Amino acid sequence: MNWHLQDAKNNFSKVVQRARTEGPQTVTLRGERAAVVLSAEDYDRLAGKKKSLAEYLLTGPGWDDKFAEEVTRRPDTMTRDVEL
Repeated sequence: MNWHLQDAKNNFSKVVQRARTEGPQTVTLRGERAAVVLSAEDYDRLAGKKKSLAEYLLTGPGWDDKFAEEVTRRPDTMTRDVEL
C-alpha cells in the first residue's frame, strides 16, 4: 500500500501493523517513493546473515587435487633463496 508521508506519520502504528500483516508499505513524498516500511521478518530475510571475515575466509573456494598436493608437498620450514 502507498502512504503519503503525512498520513504515514499520523498513522505510524497502522503502517507498521500493515507491514507485519500485509507486506511492505511504501511511503511517498510529493508523489515520489521515499521509503518502504518492512516487517522485521521481511528485513531479516532480505538482509541475510553476514559472514564474519573468518567465516568468509574459511568458506572460500575449495582446493583442487593438484593444488592440495602442491601445498602438502612443500617442506614444513620455509627456505628462502637469497642472492647476495
